[in-house]
Amino acid sequence: MVFKNKKYAIIFLLPALILTGILIYYPLFATIYYSFYNWRDFSNFRSFIGLENYKRLIEDIAVHKALLNTMIMLIAVIIFQIGIALILALLVHSISKGYKFFRTVYFFPVAISGTAIGLMFYLAYGYDYGFLNSILTSLGKEKIVWITENSALIMVLIPIIWQYVGFYFVIFLSALSKIPQDFYDSALIDGASKFHRAIYISIPLIWDVISVAISLAIVGTFKVFDIVYVITGGGPMNASQVLGTYLYNVAFTGQNQGYASTIGTLIIILGVILSIFANRVLKRDRITY
Repeated sequence: MVFKNKKYAIIFLLPALILTGILIYYPLFATIYYSFYNWRDFSNFRSFIGLENYKRLIEDIAVHKALLNTMIMLIAVIIFQIGIALILALLVHSISKGYKFFRTVYFFPVAISGTAIGLMFYLAYGYDYGFLNSILTSLGKEKIVWITENSALIMVLIPIIWQYVGFYFVIFLSALSKIPQDFYDSALIDGASKFHRAIYISIPLIWDVISVAISLAIVGTFKVFDIVYVITGGGPMNASQVLGTYLYNVAFTGQNQGYASTIGTLIIILGVILSIFANRVLKRDRITY
């Protein structure tokens, strides 16, 4: 009977396994494979060049800049995206009314595509007719060039952080709702303030959820492309270039698919290593209740 049940489970799992292999694992290993080849213009002809693409990767200044920007973005996303989402979830969890309203309002940006958000902020940052300069003009102030070499990375970070705060907010709020009310009632009798209840009860009890959210944020940062590409295209002077946009430029503007595969391999390796590192560092004994 047990074998029979397992047989049906395997039969139902098999289509998903095949699709995952075709759509995820085949492109992944193909990317690593092509990283060892000189492949241009999507030609049928490729020549094996060993580690030459990796030597170029190490010496490429644009990769250094894109990697640095990606790391800055990663730190900012963990601090602000996860941090703001957690604070909002703790605040909403502490109130008795408006729960569904705040959940809907904060989650709404997640439902908008990255391209649409990028276009919205691109129009807001515009010099001549942008929303921000329209406000300054109406207040009698001079217009500002919002996207410069010094400010470009911050300007693209704002919509990136804003887009997924609601996603992590809903996850944290769901985790907080599962904490038994008895814990808070006992702490209230002992005279614990809302701040102390959040620090000593709420956060420790949902720590495993916070750890998963940080891992998701790390992986998500390496996939950032659409918002940066629409707002700045990685410029000016690579000031907002991240690994995703640089890969696209090399593959489709530079028509060098072999080198682009090497950058893709770097993104995969960094994502896996940092996710494992985060899981190890943030791992704690699970609290059951």
